[in-house]
Amino acid sequence: MNSSPECKAQALMTLEGISQSYRIGERVIPILKNISLTLWRGTTCALLGASGSGKSTLLNILGLLDRPVSGQFRFADQDMLTASVDELAAIRNREIGFVFQSFNLLPHLTALANVALPLTYRGMSHHEAHAYALDQMRRVGLAGHAEHRPAELSGGQCQRVAIARALVGNPAIILADEPTGNLDSTTAAGVMDLLLELNREQGVTLMVVTHDASVAKQLDRQIEVFDGGLHEAFIPEAGKYA
Repeated sequence: MNSSPECKAQALMTLEGISQSYRIGERVIPILKNISLTLWRGTTCALLGASGSGKSTLLNILGLLDRPVSGQFRFADQDMLTASVDELAAIRNREIGFVFQSFNLLPHLTALANVALPLTYRGMSHHEAHAYALDQMRRVGLAGHAEHRPAELSGGQCQRVAIARALVGNPAIILADEPTGNLDSTTAAGVMDLLLELNREQGVTLMVVTHDASVAKQLDRQIEVFDGGLHEAFIPEAGKYA
């Protein structure tokens, strides 16, 4: 799962022999079994698979939210399995942007304040963080809605705010978990167009978890999580990938 026209020096994330399992009582449930994967800088990748296949488990490992039980994982040539909890948190905040199906916006904050939040976590001043955040709001076409709260925005607008928040810290990669799952087809197409435009213009690497074949086909690679392993995916001509 490491083949690519890109040169080795451009590898952003490299996973080798990664396994993950969870214990339920006395039982150990294997989720991922000895998987290997390389994500290349500036590329896009769809992650497919049935519910319960391990997509979320893999995304949590890539997002430095969970440690695998075995294997090797390097991010920008730094060993993630020997990094401390504080080091992982710092890398996650600096290098990874997250976009979720349910948006995960704080309802009591304005759209602008939601976008600025990752920068305030880094210790940036309120004024500077909001200036950077407003620039990202412009990039996603929502500068005129900066002072609106999430309840005052449509689903598509909320997802654009979430994308602006993911991008505000200039991350190396965006991990998007079903980013179009709660949107109608027209709005979903607009969100994907935005993500792909940002990939082209800013060079941010993009990993999208999706059940939608039409979404997956727009990305450079399509990888299926199946029976604990990773496989290059066969995408049906129509409908959902289930």
